[in-house]
Amino acid sequence: MTKPVQPNEPIVTHIYTADPSAHVFEGKIYIYPSHDQDHEMVSNDNGDQYDMEDYHVLSIDGEGAPCVDHGEALHLKDVPWAKQQMWAPDAAFKNDTYYLYFPARDHDDIFRIGVATGSSPAGPFKPEPNYIPGSFSIDPAAFQDDDGKAYLYFGGLWGGQLEKWRTGQFNDNGEGPAADEPALGPKVAELTEDMLSFKEAPAEISIVDDNGNPILAGDEERRYFEGPWVHKYNGLYYLSYSTGTTHSIVYAVSDSPKGPYVFKGKILTPVVGWTTHHSIVQFKDKWYLFYHDSSLSGGADNKRCVKFTELKYNEDGTIQTIDPYKSEN
Repeated sequence: MTKPVQPNEPIVTHIYTADPSAHVFEGKIYIYPSHDQDHEMVSNDNGDQYDMEDYHVLSIDGEGAPCVDHGEALHLKDVPWAKQQMWAPDAAFKNDTYYLYFPARDHDDIFRIGVATGSSPAGPFKPEPNYIPGSFSIDPAAFQDDDGKAYLYFGGLWGGQLEKWRTGQFNDNGEGPAADEPALGPKVAELTEDMLSFKEAPAEISIVDDNGNPILAGDEERRYFEGPWVHKYNGLYYLSYSTGTTHSIVYAVSDSPKGPYVFKGKILTPVVGWTTHHSIVQFKDKWYLFYHDSSLSGGADNKRCVKFTELKYNEDGTIQTIDPYKSEN
């Protein structure tokens, strides 16, 4: 754990990690990944192979510094409402408190989003007794705007159950839109001042092309699948996400945190393994993309490793596409 981390290399190798949410807290980069278990599972579209049960918090001082594993920050057994599958989390800081947002299946096998609090960015975190009212699906991503408002973005297809909520109620037989219909977008809700609940009902984000036309469900190179992340650059909001079946990280831009967002292009080309999930963070004078692949395990879908690389913008604000396996990155 004391080996200096290098771009495009696993930041830790003693455990399997995925879905990294990176933030700068107390002068360091803190990474909030999911923790893949080292066991054999049959892969399916429902995501049963991703049977994670706890979270570890990692931190680094920057490129060339070692990555520190701060140990277990939260475990499934400590969350009263949760049954299984603690998937991709995120974190935020406000009110002199650190907040950990996480998805898990409740005792009815419905994915919900919980929140836990702590006094340190490294945890431990104490969960609220119930999930956030009105929450559903997976992949929570917290974003705090310059005006102090905080938002939670979330949602994922297939195992993430997003398409099962199209009527506003959970329908276990619910299906996504037809290929020629607008794709489902991620959900967003402003958070209350105490960061523990939604200030409003979650709303769907519209992702459109340059002409204002919705990205269609059949457009698998551009349509939303899972893993939303929002960051701000030069006054604009950047929504980035995974395309799922085509295995890319792409992005869209808006002048409002709730969109609509205009699709712009690709950030990260496909990685080893089926899933792709990321975060974007500024540290000192550079921007970084944190992501994962399955290279550490030789390609096992459910045994992944977190990596990072520098992210660069063009003068017009577009993001340069990254191939994580080319040496110049």
